[in-house]
Amino acid sequence: MKRTVEPELLDTDAGTPEEVAGSLADLRAINRRFGGIATLRALLLRAAPAEQRELSLLDVASGSADIPQALQQELLARGRQLHVVAMDRSRAHLNGSAAGRPFAAITGDALNLPFRDGSFDFVSCSLFLHHLEPNEIVRFVQEGLRVCRRAVLVSDLRRSRMHLALVYLGFPLYHSRLTRHDAPTSVRRAYTMPEVRELLERAGVTRMEIEPHYLFRMGAIAWKP
Repeated sequence: MKRTVEPELLDTDAGTPEEVAGSLADLRAINRRFGGIATLRALLLRAAPAEQRELSLLDVASGSADIPQALQQELLARGRQLHVVAMDRSRAHLNGSAAGRPFAAITGDALNLPFRDGSFDFVSCSLFLHHLEPNEIVRFVQEGLRVCRRAVLVSDLRRSRMHLALVYLGFPLYHSRLTRHDAPTSVRRAYTMPEVRELLERAGVTRMEIEPHYLFRMGAIAWKP
C-alpha cells in the first residue's frame, strides 16, 4: 500500500469549535481503548532506568495531553514522578485537555523546539510522525535528540490495507465528522516500520528499537548517542 498524503481537517481546525472538541474526544477514546496510552507507556518504562524515581518528559504535538497525563498518574501509582511539559502548535487543542492538568502546556514548533540542549530526559510524540514528510521527520528527530538526555520515544500508526479496513469498520464509534475524515487519511499517510527505521538513520540515530504494538501501532526508541 503506497503512502498518500491528504490534509487532515484537525491539522487546520477546519471545523466548528464543537467539531474540533468532538474530534479531540474521539482521539482520547482511541488512545485509551486502542493502544495509544499503552504503547507510550511501554516505551517509557523500557527506556527509563528502573532505579530512576523522577523522570522528565516533553510531549510534542500533545493535543489534549491525555497520554502524558495518564502516564503521569500511572507512574505516580508506582512510586515514581513524571514531570511533564506538553507542547502543541494549537492552544485550542491544549485547552481541550482535562481540567486540573498537573503540568505545563505550551505552544511551539516541533521542528524548532524552544528548549535548551538536554532539557528533558525524554522527548515523546504520539500519532504525530505521520503528519510529517520525510525531511520534517529527520528534522524533528534531530531536534528531539538535541533537547533530550536519554531518548526520543515515538508512537504512531502502521500503514496497511488491513489497518485501513479496520478504521472504516470503526466509523460508528466516532462522534466527529473530522475524525471520520482524518482516521483513514492518517492510515494512508502513515509510515511502515522499515520506512521509520530508514528515517531515523537519516537523522543520525545509531541505536534504535522499533517494534509493532497493539492494533497496528508501532513504537520506536531513538537513543541519544
